[in-house]
This record gives sequence, structure tokens and C-alpha cells, in this order.
Amino acid sequence: MNSEYALIVAGGKGTRIKSKLPKQFLELKGKPILIHTLEAFYRYSENITIILVLPEDDFAIWNDICKKYNFTRPVILQKGGETRFQSVKNGLEKIEGNGLVAIHDGVRPLVSEDIIGASFRLAAVHQSAVAAVRLKESIRMTDQDNTKAMDRSRFRLIQTPQTFSIELIKQAYQLKEDPTMTDDASVVEKLGHTISLFEGSYENIKITTPEDLIVAEALVKNKS
Repeated sequence: MNSEYALIVAGGKGTRIKSKLPKQFLELKGKPILIHTLEAFYRYSENITIILVLPEDDFAIWNDICKKYNFTRPVILQKGGETRFQSVKNGLEKIEGNGLVAIHDGVRPLVSEDIIGASFRLAAVHQSAVAAVRLKESIRMTDQDNTKAMDRSRFRLIQTPQTFSIELIKQAYQLKEDPTMTDDASVVEKLGHTISLFEGSYENIKITTPEDLIVAEALVKNKS
């Protein structure tokens, strides 16, 4: 049995959601988004080790939230970096030994146990497993002068969790950061490893704008 880790990256500033409070701390159905996210991983497994990467300035807010909402689950705190790449790299430093790690956005609180489980099972076989969904709408590619219809069946929207063997992901994060590395899969791909996709969920939304919060509230309400 592989040791299983979750690395939750929560470095958002709340600028797009027009909030003074970082978006991961905003309330969703009575408790902060970030607590929903962490609880999803603990629902999947009581034995998972969770590393939470936060800006150092937010440590005090997090400690207050834990007291206020009586959140007592064990979480390893790590300070984030200037970029997501640096934050993930910092988080990986907290992992000793081998196994599998699911890297997940702190602001994707509606991830299901099934998706988390599928990501670990697939990564155990292929070393990588990245949640993705098909496009629902038509897409066009644009340059300065023209637009061109594209075949949407050839594209996928990428989500998290993105789950990897620890050895592989640590090796990938030794690479020099560059702007094409927009997520963990692109870092691993840069190393020369093929990325395995699996079916994510349209409910597994990332909360980045005010309307996302409204949709998330409706989805949580529908589940309960």
C-alpha cells in the first residue's frame, strides 16, 4: 500500500472575488471554503497526510479559523512562495519517503471522495493522474486578425487533484520555473513524462469569482 499525501495549495488573495479576506477563508454554507476542501480529503481517508500551503501572513488567520470552527484535524502547515510553482515546491519539502501525492487547489471544495480515490488508483499505475472534463461549449482560436473554429472534442479542461508518484513530482520540481508551467501536469510533462488524464466532474469547480461562490452554494445545498 502506497503512503498517500494531499498537498493543498491555498495562496489566493481574493482579488478577483473582490474580497478583503483571501477567498479560501470565505464562508460556504456556514464554514470556510478551505475547511470544506480539507474535509473532503479526510472523508476519502482517515490515514491521509495533509500538507497545507498558505502565505505566511495567513497562518494567524488559519489558526483563528481552526479555533472558531473547531477544526482539529492534523494538518502540516508550510509557507507558500511568490508563485504557485514555488508554493508546491515548498509543500513537497514536507514529504519524506515515497508514495503518492494529490496536489489540489484549496478553493475546489466540492471534490468528491470518488475523484480523489480514482486519482490515487490511477497514479499508482501510471505515476500521474490528472482530473479533466470535456468542453461543453464551442471554442475558437484567435490571433490578432482572425478567429478559427476548433474541434472541441480534442480539448479538455484541467482540474485538480493532480496526483503523482512522489519521486516523479519531486524530480520535476527541480526544473527551472518558466511561464509555460501553469500547473503540476505541465511541470511533469516538461520533465518528459506522459500525463494520464481521468474523468473529473463539472461540480469540482474552482472558486475564483463571485458567481462561482453562488454556484458552489447551490451545489452544496443540492448535495445535502
